[in-house]
Amino acid sequence: MNAGRKKRSPGRTTSAKTSRSTSGAPLSGQCVITREIAVAEGIYAPGHLGELTQIVPFDMVDEVLAECGAVQERLRKLPARVVVYLLLAAALFEECGYPAVWSKLTGALGSLPIPKVTSTALWHARCRLGVRPLYALFDLLRGPASAIRTTGARWAGLLVVAIDGTYLDVPDAPATRAHLGKGSNRFNTAGYPQICLTALVSCGTRAVLDAAFGPRITGETTYGRRLLRSLGPGTIVLLDRGFASNAFLEHTAATGAAFLARLTATRKPSVLRRFADGSFLSRFGELEVRIIECEISIATTAGHHTGVYRLATTPLDYRTHPALELVKLYHERWEVESAYFAIKKTILGRRDSIALQAARDQVVQAANVIAGTVIDLIGTIGRAVLEHLMPARRLRVSP
Repeated sequence: MNAGRKKRSPGRTTSAKTSRSTSGAPLSGQCVITREIAVAEGIYAPGHLGELTQIVPFDMVDEVLAECGAVQERLRKLPARVVVYLLLAAALFEECGYPAVWSKLTGALGSLPIPKVTSTALWHARCRLGVRPLYALFDLLRGPASAIRTTGARWAGLLVVAIDGTYLDVPDAPATRAHLGKGSNRFNTAGYPQICLTALVSCGTRAVLDAAFGPRITGETTYGRRLLRSLGPGTIVLLDRGFASNAFLEHTAATGAAFLARLTATRKPSVLRRFADGSFLSRFGELEVRIIECEISIATTAGHHTGVYRLATTPLDYRTHPALELVKLYHERWEVESAYFAIKKTILGRRDSIALQAARDQVVQAANVIAGTVIDLIGTIGRAVLEHLMPARRLRVSP
């Protein structure tokens, strides 16, 4: 038994019921969940995310902390559970330092005795917690977040996902610089240290299913290899040219997942057999693949552009997986780029989206945390999104 399990922090008590008719079906217009929520008391009170605490509840966080041996051995002003919520809130308030995030979490709790903490105390609490609880919490929560009818989520019965990498600037602190290095030329170093982030994204919802990151010098394909643990039968993964090496494709196929990958223009696969839809059978090492060559033309205000794409895929039956449908499917790979845009430009770039702003408001107001309440299934955040829907998706091209 881990010593960290000796003291379990008090959880939140909840009771829930859904209004139903005599037949057991939900009543029309009354699709609500009634929760009687007892706010965590004393030094646990700042641990909340407003409405998002319903998704990441206290008992889930407590279980993760116990499994990781991260429960505090003695109670301090900042219990481990509160630190977890502080770090989650920091992702919502990226522009704020930890003291300012603490103020956001406690601003609406003025009627409760909230301990005063310093920036040094917050830093030490973060170091005590470590990374394992957050990794384990992500592992519990990650998933495609799609329903059966979610547009673009599935193709031919397969969950559509994509892998790609990007680079993120990080603070230019001495320790960070020593670990990550910096860009350089023959005269000097320049810019911020960067990490290479490689993610597996569900194309229908842009939900991050898995991620790996580290020094930029390692490269996206190395981190991408770690993401293969999250692939398996029932999925098809879309890959850009950087991931189309024989070794990477063979490892991908070994997971049981199908893939659709773009090849470099210089690669000339051998033709073993031609199919009626124009595709042909080829082989990469020990792996049989089907090659689809297509010419794509795009007309924009900047003119007319035509390019030749060569795609490799593991579904070999051209009757059940026609070449034209696979070409159309590959366009969904852009969803991983859109997910990175949301992270880098909306969150890190401080361009507020409706959902992000609604989530922030819930934290600041400590909504649905202090007293018993009635929460509908859509929720405040979902309702804000539905009231400000984005226009139909545009064709993703760049003149």
